[in-house]
Amino acid sequence: MSIGIKSVLIRYGILLLLGLGNLFIFYLLATPLTVYPVFALLNSLYGADLLRGDFSSTCDIATNTLPILKNIACMNTTILFKGYFASIISACIAGSAYYLLLILNLTTPMKKSQRVKSITFLMLSFLAINILRITIFAIIFANNGFEIFNIAHAATWYFGSTVLVVLLWFSNVILFKIHNIPIYTDVKNIINQIKNHRK
Repeated sequence: MSIGIKSVLIRYGILLLLGLGNLFIFYLLATPLTVYPVFALLNSLYGADLLRGDFSSTCDIATNTLPILKNIACMNTTILFKGYFASIISACIAGSAYYLLLILNLTTPMKKSQRVKSITFLMLSFLAINILRITIFAIIFANNGFEIFNIAHAATWYFGSTVLVVLLWFSNVILFKIHNIPIYTDVKNIINQIKNHRK
């Protein structure tokens, strides 16, 4: 087996493993990294308390299979500020968006240093934008009421999240000079290796 095919198997194998458990690992890591900064920002603006929210599927998985992670997976996710409650649910954390960005990265052949920089940029950029998005929505809700919040939230959730992932990926491609195409380049390289092997 050639090095190129081994690399493909390792990268796609990692993706399969990370996709198990309803994207458990993404929600486990991204929930505290999202909730605490949002809480800190709202606390600095209005004064806030962090309360117990609804149990997530991440909490259920940790409780049933990985109790050592229960305290992280079952953390408080509802913020009380200015007399309003902001519940940061799984959809707000957007674990599937992190996974999609990682899919784009790991299905694209690139140098190791390039890959590390790319993953770091994609994950941290999305995290920062998501924290800002949730904070802005909470402020809109507190100052303008539910109707305006609902319109803004629906517009950015159904359209903005997809556009954000696409923009982040292409910004990353330009920034780190990535010349290969996700999946397509891997398939093309494997086909070429098979043809060369048959000669």
